[in-house]
Amino acid sequence: MADDYSSAIENEPSGIVNVSRRRFVQGLGGLALGVYLAPLMMGRASAATRPGHAGFEPNAFVRIGTDDTVTVIAKHIEMGQGSYTGLATLLAEELDADWSRVRVEGAPADVKRYKNLFLGVQGTGGSTAMANSFEQMRKAGATARAMLVSAAARQWKVSPDSLTVSNGVVHHPASGRQARFGQLAVAAAKLPVPQEVRLKDPKDFTLIGKAGLPRKDNTDKTDGRAVFTQDVKLPGMLVAVVAHPPRFGGTVKSVDASKAKAIPGVVAVVPYSGTAHTFAGVAVLAKNTWVAKKGRDALDVQWDDSHAFKLGSDKILAQYRQAAAKPGLIAHQAGDIDAAFAQPAKLIEADYQFPYLAHAAMEPMNCLVRLQGGRCEVWNGEQFQTVDQATIAHQLGLAPEKVSITQLYAGGSFGRRASPFSDYLSEAVAIAQAAGKQGVHAPIKLVWTREEDTRGGYYRPLFFHRARLALDSAGNLVGWHQHLVGQSILAGTPLEGFGVKSGIDATSVEGAAEPYDIPNRRIELSTPRNITVPVLWFRSVGHTHTAFSTETMIDEAAVAAGKDPVEFRRALLAKHPRHWGVLQLAAEKAGWGTKLAPGAAGEKRGRGIAVHESFNSYVAQVAEVTVKPDGSFKVDRVVCAVDCGLAINPDVVKAQMEGGIGFGLAAALHGAITLKDGVVEQSNFHDYPVLRINEMPAVEVHIVRSAEKPTGVGEPGVPPIAPAVANALFAATGRRIRKLPFGDQLKTA
Repeated sequence: MADDYSSAIENEPSGIVNVSRRRFVQGLGGLALGVYLAPLMMGRASAATRPGHAGFEPNAFVRIGTDDTVTVIAKHIEMGQGSYTGLATLLAEELDADWSRVRVEGAPADVKRYKNLFLGVQGTGGSTAMANSFEQMRKAGATARAMLVSAAARQWKVSPDSLTVSNGVVHHPASGRQARFGQLAVAAAKLPVPQEVRLKDPKDFTLIGKAGLPRKDNTDKTDGRAVFTQDVKLPGMLVAVVAHPPRFGGTVKSVDASKAKAIPGVVAVVPYSGTAHTFAGVAVLAKNTWVAKKGRDALDVQWDDSHAFKLGSDKILAQYRQAAAKPGLIAHQAGDIDAAFAQPAKLIEADYQFPYLAHAAMEPMNCLVRLQGGRCEVWNGEQFQTVDQATIAHQLGLAPEKVSITQLYAGGSFGRRASPFSDYLSEAVAIAQAAGKQGVHAPIKLVWTREEDTRGGYYRPLFFHRARLALDSAGNLVGWHQHLVGQSILAGTPLEGFGVKSGIDATSVEGAAEPYDIPNRRIELSTPRNITVPVLWFRSVGHTHTAFSTETMIDEAAVAAGKDPVEFRRALLAKHPRHWGVLQLAAEKAGWGTKLAPGAAGEKRGRGIAVHESFNSYVAQVAEVTVKPDGSFKVDRVVCAVDCGLAINPDVVKAQMEGGIGFGLAAALHGAITLKDGVVEQSNFHDYPVLRINEMPAVEVHIVRSAEKPTGVGEPGVPPIAPAVANALFAATGRRIRKLPFGDQLKTA
């Protein structure tokens, strides 16, 4: 497969696809339909292929080959979250395609045709893939269907209204005639694109909402045909493994490369400059990854740390504590907070600590670039096409259209591949530029090792919260005051204007005290300017820490009021029926209010609940835990209820909830990136552990039936799990946990 793929790249650099190249070529020579539906669903574009035209470049959402293959062009990356399946489902539903003949191909970087209608750029993030594509992909499918029906009607000289379509075949019931899509594709390609099409009534859906629909990435990932960046090999390609400075902001002082150059297979040693947001470093170029790594390890690099960041985690937290004791910028205010806290019947005060977190995707950062003929070609598990294209173009002094990006599969991301600074892509280009100055003109594949990936920055920010709650004599929650301190993800980036207003980064405070109806509330934010650890959004972004503080504080208030945690929440959610709906469903399915089965001798068991909205999806989770006499514990069971509007692919929704629970639980149990004198202390999975299989609880997922438009599921499963577990641990032990990760805090009692 690798050799065939190399040839394909060399001969057709713009036509690389995620599906097998043979299947792609077999499908050429049919109907290629471009449907660009802008935010107001206006405008159109179309293109048709000529039979056998091997130079065809897709510029649309659907292509139908003479072999009956339906190729869906996916503007969103498939990184394990099921976007290829969801996008294909939307289009195939309206097309009435044969699901077994549907293939998916990653779209090229082209914001005019493949814009994320919610983000305003081409990219995948914020759990928006299905939500922004819902009508767009359905209209693309319906338009192709209308053209196929029109072609058949012309051939048979009948009214289009007399024809039906099912499973990739157009039928004329009156005469018994029928034709497969492939038989009609060439004729349909010659017809005008209809201006208006009718979409199905949801009651007529046959694919949308159907369980058991096979995913479109499963087969390729199972039999090895799936193409990730690491699989791509170009003729003459060199692999770059890099030495990065141990401290953020460090630069190269000197390099002794003699030992590295003596290793057979090492081609060049290339120092390169960084920017304010990308590493400087030294790259070793070799014929393969292993040799490049051996060469990198043999380097003797002296680093200049005169402008590097040198604080440790303890000093950062100490600074944050001091900031929380002073007034911050007001992110939200309602009522009279001073009056609420003047003489509360009960006062709850709590400090929360949240560490830096690494994304730790299964596939470390990597990228392949080729500088040639005044152009730059990029192959990558591409998440942020428009931003990356613009950044690279600026770096090289090219027009953006001179930078082509081929979207490949990605082995996870969790936000890491959507950097506003395009850091690792920019680094790959910088290495290729520096190599060119040494006379080495070759495609360069940058490969980060797991250690580089763990130490490479762009973490979920470290945060400190100081919160206090006021209850009246009837046990009503009347005051909520919370001060959050942590780095801004958006400030100082090209995307600052999208989310920072009056000094408040919305991603820092999203989810704080929400959605509860509290008459007096103030949320403050302090954003330090002297902490320069590179930070980035993380799966569910600010909700990763605000959901924890909100849901554990609400639980603490319920206990102080002497009320059941579910009923206490219910009284505060009268204006939020969808929150209450998932809360009630999760509680019911978990058997809330019934006694847990007892554990073994000396064990304590507890049940906790949390509910949270993120990215317009509503999720409630009930966790059941068993605490052993030594303080160690196991999460036994999680019951999850999710309201994400119309569930396009119920199996994908379930998988994303299960995956989000595992991801969030890993961070809650173990996740922490710590710094000592500015140096990251973790390096690999031995000291930054992911969830082990024996730690994964039994998970039940219940999907709320809904006629609302679909919302995202890639991230919303993450925020509730940590507070649900913390509340369960309190129920079992009477101890509150306010510092993440949980670690062995219960063992120190």
